[in-house]
Amino acid sequence: MEIINKSIAVREDKNLLIITHLSQYLDFVTGFGGLVVPLVIWLTTKDRVVGMEEHGKSAVNFQLSLILYVIIGIPGIFLFGLGIFLLLFAGILSLVMPAVNAIKASNGESPSYFGTIRFIS
Repeated sequence: MEIINKSIAVREDKNLLIITHLSQYLDFVTGFGGLVVPLVIWLTTKDRVVGMEEHGKSAVNFQLSLILYVIIGIPGIFLFGLGIFLLLFAGILSLVMPAVNAIKASNGESPSYFGTIRFIS
């Protein structure tokens, strides 16, 4: 059995980190791209881009949290209309947080998504 050692060059690519965060806005265009695109970017470049492990996990965890909020919020509407507040909360977060974290990525800071449940640690 032959073992091949592939040396992976690690590079710093802030633009790709920014794209990872801003690609979450694809949810508003396609309905599902906001989870798929950051997940693919994270899985394919987590070993080759500095900071991608942290930023990619944060973006994917945030999208999974938003999906969970919507899944809980829709039936919650029938419970005295309280699900509306959860859906509004998720909607506001989905508009604000990707832009905030894209700016943080451009400044070299760690991402911090408010209201995120850590599914992937």
